[in-house]
Amino acid sequence: MKEKDPLNVIVTGVGGQGNVLITQFMGSALVRAGYHVTIGETYGASQRGGAVMSHLRISRQAQYGPLIPYGQADIILGLEPVETLRVLGQYGNPDVTVITNSRPVYPLAVAVGTAHYPSVEEIVKALEELSRRAWMINATDIALDLGASILANIVMVGALVGADVLPLAAEEFESELQESLSADRLDLNLKAFRRGLAEVKSR
Repeated sequence: MKEKDPLNVIVTGVGGQGNVLITQFMGSALVRAGYHVTIGETYGASQRGGAVMSHLRISRQAQYGPLIPYGQADIILGLEPVETLRVLGQYGNPDVTVITNSRPVYPLAVAVGTAHYPSVEEIVKALEELSRRAWMINATDIALDLGASILANIVMVGALVGADVLPLAAEEFESELQESLSADRLDLNLKAFRRGLAEVKSR
């Protein structure tokens, strides 16, 4: 898959989870390695915890339009499980690879009891039925173990790299972290990245 051109990646979550930042981070690492990368973003009501989706189109040959057509995602990286499932329904296909965080962010309608949020088992079953391969990662728990829940997004990038579906090695992403982060933030982010990497490689 990682040789496909363009390689179409969607990062999805809800406002405040940092998916725009990790999209820019991945894009920067790929550009540094000589790839053409186009990023398209839809924010929705991101300030209020609404859906946020970023498209990355990765190519050696050309600069593609910023939005991935429906049904043509190769990889979906999800920071919230139901958002991952929603995007999979729109952009997925039988060959798509899916990696999602397991920690839900409940919409207000669920919190007040007027809507149903599917169980983890229901979500996993649907992800597996609608994709070539699916991983669910306890990224938030790993991040909390490291001391900060916001590190879940870097855990998820590590998991994505561990799945071996991107055209860059882990070392190249670690170099990007070293280039882009201050010394006081680097160590924790490297630990988060490596924990995500190991989580997928151990399965």
